[in-house]
Amino acid sequence: MPEYAPLELPENPRLAGNITHFARALRRAGLPIGPGRVIDAIRAVEAAGFTDKRDFYWTLHACFVNRPEHRLVFGQIFRLYWRDPRYLEHMMSYMIPAVRGVQEDRRAQSAEKRAAEALLDGAEAPDFGDGAEEDTGETEIEIDASLTMSSEERLRSLDFEQMSTGEMAAAKRMLAKLNLPVPPILSRRAQADPLGRRVDAARTLRGAMRQGGELYRIARRAPRPRWPNLVVLCDISGSMSQYSRVVLHFLHAVANAKGAGWAKVHAFTFGTRLTNITRHLKHRDVDAALAAAGAEAQDWEGGTRIGDCLTAFNRDWSRRVMGQGAVVLLITDGLDRDDPEALERQMERLHLSARRLIWLNPLLRWEGFAPKARGIAAMLPHVDSFRAGHSIASLEDLAVSLSRPDDMGEKARLMRALVS
Repeated sequence: MPEYAPLELPENPRLAGNITHFARALRRAGLPIGPGRVIDAIRAVEAAGFTDKRDFYWTLHACFVNRPEHRLVFGQIFRLYWRDPRYLEHMMSYMIPAVRGVQEDRRAQSAEKRAAEALLDGAEAPDFGDGAEEDTGETEIEIDASLTMSSEERLRSLDFEQMSTGEMAAAKRMLAKLNLPVPPILSRRAQADPLGRRVDAARTLRGAMRQGGELYRIARRAPRPRWPNLVVLCDISGSMSQYSRVVLHFLHAVANAKGAGWAKVHAFTFGTRLTNITRHLKHRDVDAALAAAGAEAQDWEGGTRIGDCLTAFNRDWSRRVMGQGAVVLLITDGLDRDDPEALERQMERLHLSARRLIWLNPLLRWEGFAPKARGIAAMLPHVDSFRAGHSIASLEDLAVSLSRPDDMGEKARLMRALVS
């Protein structure tokens, strides 16, 4: 371990306290920062000086950033914390869209809302004791965000549409840690396995020839496991906008998770038209990924034409992404006013192309839900599993459904109600 020389700091180290508070906000935003990096940052600032803002920025950047996807978050938090004299008001404007007068007439850029949440999430300004500056007569704004977070159990069962801003931020952090594992598929290709059931005659004879024709060992083989693709069709119409944004956060985590078990993750959004957003989910920063996906999909919070969008998918994309036993997640409320017969044909074709088709519908949160809508009645017979998709708990149950091929969710009960 390196040994540091004693660091001479003033009796009231305001700069050291501010750097510590700044590092705490970065850690809340997802940067892996520990006490060692904070100490290194304080010593680096002492060595580089505090005379030029650019030098100060790059000094802290060198100490706290070691991944490309963290640069944008660091830059936004640095601007809000060190450069913007009204940073607290701007953070509130990002967190609460109804506040006007302090927010510029534009949408928050990538990582700005995430930076605001990190700075407001219990990261109160440090107390520097008696050496604090005198009151300048300006109104001090204090925000206590400690009561905006619910317990994990309540948050898991809470409807996404009923969450506050703080609860939604906590829910997104929980979704980023969820895994969506899938059991492998046994392919026709074989691999060497000493415990395999099949005898590998070719390898056995080659081994015998190397031993002068004597058969010392029988080689065996077993099917080689492979992992399927995950294809997600997410409804972004007006009735689904709140749920689709949260689900896309979850899909971003699944698409970027290492060792999750999926060969590839393909994502499509649909409202009045079909949009492929797969390449946008490859951005490591979730805010940049969703901003790019939103710019690509021009039908956010619009109408719904499920039948036409499924027709476009089956015609243009099915053969490209549905090979080798893909699992399909269809996320929609099923409220479609187009021809139900055409919708049923496209659902049947999609079902036949997929290894498994799972429908997540947020309307299942209602106890009295019944398949009375024409679109739901046309789609329900052609899915393997019909489940709710309105909370964190429902997305956690999705992992259980993937590991159990016989799980039908609520399909059997609703099919009985549909027939009767």
